[in-house]
This record gives sequence, C-alpha cells and structure tokens, in this order.
Amino acid sequence: MTEKLAGAQDDIHWPSLIAAISSISAVGIAIGLGLPLLSLILENRGIPSSLSGLNTATAGIAAMMAAPVTTKLAHRFGVATTMIWAVVIAAISSLGFFYIENFWAWFPLRIVFHGATTTLFILSEFWINFAAPPGKRGLVLGIYATVLSVGFALGTLIFSAVGTQGFLPFAVGSTIILFAVIPIYLARGESPYLVEKPQHHFLRYTLAVPTAIIGVFVFGAVQAGGLALFPVYATRLGFTESQAGVLLTTMAVGNVIFQIPLGLISDRMKDRRKLLAAMGAIGLVGALLLPYAAMAWSSLALLLLLWGGVVAGLYTVGLSHIGHRFMGADLAAANAAFIFFYAIGTVAGPAAIGAGMDIGGADGFTWMLTAFFGVFVAFALYRLIFHPQRT
Repeated sequence: MTEKLAGAQDDIHWPSLIAAISSISAVGIAIGLGLPLLSLILENRGIPSSLSGLNTATAGIAAMMAAPVTTKLAHRFGVATTMIWAVVIAAISSLGFFYIENFWAWFPLRIVFHGATTTLFILSEFWINFAAPPGKRGLVLGIYATVLSVGFALGTLIFSAVGTQGFLPFAVGSTIILFAVIPIYLARGESPYLVEKPQHHFLRYTLAVPTAIIGVFVFGAVQAGGLALFPVYATRLGFTESQAGVLLTTMAVGNVIFQIPLGLISDRMKDRRKLLAAMGAIGLVGALLLPYAAMAWSSLALLLLLWGGVVAGLYTVGLSHIGHRFMGADLAAANAAFIFFYAIGTVAGPAAIGAGMDIGGADGFTWMLTAFFGVFVAFALYRLIFHPQRT
C-alpha cells in the first residue's frame, strides 16, 4: 500500500519526524499569533462581536472543505510537494489580511488560509503517524502535541510583543509560516508515498474508529467553545479579566505537561479506547466540579491544570489509535476524517456553549461541557461493552 515502511522499524527515525513536527509547529506559532491579532483588528474597526465570531468560525468550515481533497492532492502530487504548496499559500494569504480591508473579503480569505493550514495538519500528522514505530507511536504523538502546544503559546507571546499596528505582525507571521518549507524540503526524500488510493471515501473510516472520531469532535467543541467563552464565564463568576487570562494559561500549561505521559500510557495499552473513555470520564467529572472549584481561584487553577491536560489527550491518543488501525493511503484518509470531525466540533462547540450561557447564564457553560462529555462517555462505554474486540 505504501512503498516506505518507516513505521515498521523499531527505532524512531528522528530526521523525518523532526521535519513533520517542526513544519507544523511553525504554522502553530503563526496561528497563535494570527487569531488574537485578527480578532482585535476587527474589534478596532468596529465590527460587531457576532460578525467577528462568524468570521472566525469560517476556519472550521475551511477545514471541513479541505479534509476531503487533501488525500487526493497528496496522492497526485506527493505528500511533501503538497505540503510545500500549502505553506506558500498560507504565507501569502496571511499577508492578505493586511492589504485587504473589506470585512466581507476576509471570509474567502480565511477559507484559503485555513484550508491551506488544514492540509498541513492532515499531512503532517499522517507523516508523523506513518514514521512512528508502532511501539512508540504514543510517545511520538505526545511529543508532537507538546511541541505544537508550545508553538501556540509562543505565538501568543509574539503577539504580545509585536502588537496589532502596521505591517510588522503580518510580516512576522508570514515569515514564520515560510520557515516551515525548510524542514519539509530537507526531508522530502523521506516523506511517505501514497502509491494507492484509499479503499473508501474518507468518511467511511469513521465507522472503523468511532470512539476516536467522537472523542476528537468533543475535544474540538470543548477546546474552541471553552477557550472562547471561558473568560466570559470567569468574569461572570467575579474573577477579573487578568485572573481569567492566567487561568487559561494554566490550562495551556496542563496541555503541555500531560501529552507525553498520556502518549506513553497509550503505548502500553492494547485497546486505547479504554484510555479514551477514562479521559472522557475525567472531562465529565471536571466539568461537574467547575462551579465548586470556582469558589477559590487557586482551586480552579489546579482543576484546570489537570482537566485541560487530560482532555487534550483525546486528540493525542485518538491519533495514536488511528495510527495503529491503518497504514498508507488508508491512514491518510482516516486522518482526514479525524481532522474533519475536529473541525465540526470547533464550529458546533462555540455555538452550543454560547447558547447554553444565553439560557442558563454562567451555569450554562458547565451544563454544555457536561453534556458533551456525558455523550462521549456513554458512547465510549457502549463500544467497549458491545464491541470488545474492536480496537
């Protein structure tokens, strides 16, 4: 199915993995810089928050549009070549946000930018999953998730340094994206070749790994909706904006700390669905404890440190689960389905959690988080009980 069998080796092939991880991390830095930058620019231009949020949600729609065609492009042009073109398109379109001031033109511009970055995410994660040795796949994906999280954090740090004025922040973001070309080009000879096409339409692969797919949907919903609306939730509970910001940072730190340990745990499990179900249960309990932990800032910070890190593992362990089920073109297609449902979650989460807060106030935030995790835990337990041999 695939000519190269790097993933079958016992040792980690670092040059190939470093290329894939560093390339997508460069994009992660640029996105960490770009998302708050664009939101504040729209705010300064007097664009209503509802329209600004709608424009931001276009990222999820772009991801859903890019996922079905990414594998086809990689099959026709090659993984490395497709990634290089995606980097160039992302870098050029990122500059468009500076030169194009018409708000409505930002919608197709976001589709182009986030469509290109989605292509990079799908193919980078496919490359990483392909090159990782089976016995250390969780470790490798934990390293990937950790480095990517650090990249997002660095992006926000760079944003605080360069600000929103003038061409500088756009030039910095575009340059960082272009840096991703270097590791891809250097390792182009080691990128996987898709000799055959996937056996099925990419959405068919969701039936083979439904626990991982539902898990990443819930993670996307909680990550996008939770991060976007947590500051509102925190301020309604009486915390200052500064305290809310520090709490979000605490959650991000937990994300960085936990991914490698969770990856190592997944390497020791024959059925990773059990770990996915356990992390979903922790997410459910954490959501239920939020109102009680919020009585004190320190207890809320500790809960978010643990909760945020474990919940983010739904993505890392889900990727590992897929990597152990598929190879070659099927792995690329399954990875596209994984990203597709993550994107759906990023669109559905903010809408559902926002509606919950409109109805129930601050309590609506925890209600919706509880609902998302409750559905996932119920589904995961159903799969474990009634499909015990399906790993």
